[in-house]
Amino acid sequence: MTDPDQAPDPTERGAQIAAVPRISIQAFCETADMAALVSDVGTERRMARAHMKVHMGGAAAAAEAYRAAPTPNLIIIESSAERAMLLGSLESLAESCDAGTKVIIVGHLNDIVLYRDLMARGVSDYLVMPVGVLDLVRAISQLYTHPSAAPLGRVVAVTGCKGGCGASTVAHNMAWSISRELDVATVIVDLDLAFGTAGLNFNQDPPQSIADAVFAPDRLDANLVDRLLSKCTDRLSLLAAPATLDQPYDLPETAFDGVLDILRGSVPCIVLDVPHQWTAWSRRALAAADEVVLVAAPDLANLRNAKNLVDLLRTARVHDTAPRLVMNGIGLMKRPEIAVADFAKAVELSPMATIPFDAKLFGTAANNGQMIGEVEAGGKVAGLFNDLAHRVSGRVEARRAKRSLLSPLVARLGRKRLAT
Repeated sequence: MTDPDQAPDPTERGAQIAAVPRISIQAFCETADMAALVSDVGTERRMARAHMKVHMGGAAAAAEAYRAAPTPNLIIIESSAERAMLLGSLESLAESCDAGTKVIIVGHLNDIVLYRDLMARGVSDYLVMPVGVLDLVRAISQLYTHPSAAPLGRVVAVTGCKGGCGASTVAHNMAWSISRELDVATVIVDLDLAFGTAGLNFNQDPPQSIADAVFAPDRLDANLVDRLLSKCTDRLSLLAAPATLDQPYDLPETAFDGVLDILRGSVPCIVLDVPHQWTAWSRRALAAADEVVLVAAPDLANLRNAKNLVDLLRTARVHDTAPRLVMNGIGLMKRPEIAVADFAKAVELSPMATIPFDAKLFGTAANNGQMIGEVEAGGKVAGLFNDLAHRVSGRVEARRAKRSLLSPLVARLGRKRLAT
């Protein structure tokens, strides 16, 4: 619970907020601005499981509404009333409030006495206007997050703007760099159940796969997910796809929710290899991720698809960072290409990385089941994946320039010029 005298630090606005569970929420607003705010909160990605209704009338309307009706899990009340009137309305509401119902008051008075009176009467939180969408989402989330719960893992979803543009390769190498260069425990999740390549790229052949969890939701728990993980390195694990055609994989929208919830509670970083297909569950995976990385090749189909994806994700993730763009396979000999600058201008995104075409390097890594950093450690492309790892993990650090044998001589010449 937050003391109204302590305004939230703006630097914390980007901090991770846990997804709100499947609860019912009803809001009683006094102003159109508050009603619009609550409506925006209801469309925020972290609120996808909650069911929200908006009413007008404030505290008095809330007390009247529940005289003969059960109360929801959470009631949000906007009130501009003076202290005595507000407390009186809440006492009327308390007479018909079901056990377990939580109440958040959004007020217009920055009054510590009022705040303490509300807390003493069992109000869950008191927020002072103006309130932003993330402020209200955070307040709701904190009511349903156990104080001793482990920090949530960061989910990075990687998908290609067109089939064959190398999104899986980018996802796998980036996950490997996060685990190795940043020393962060990481899980790569291959969501392409029929044709996933993560097992091949990491030279793994696990006997079980993510399908064992998806098709047995009644058995799903942390122990099962732990058994399904295949260890690639000390800090990197793989949740592989079955990569078989024994059955069709027509999955519901929430198919991967349980697995990802468990991973977020136990692993600092989860990298999703999202296949190039448009289904309810793939759209959900992208919209719900903390970071989205779009991988594109420099051609017209990639440009069109990238523009469509960027527009949709900006609408679905209004309060999150924009998608990240990675241009891949740049400089293929004799292939006409859209210039990277023109591509970036069209989709209104600056590339986070531009990865050159190198058939020998990438082919060797793929055929040997290795990462680029294992085939050519210290090379330019390996450095690009290390930079990607820093950026998507929120740990942006400039990569140190390689020191050549001529560096001391160049430094001495520079000092002589300064002296003259």
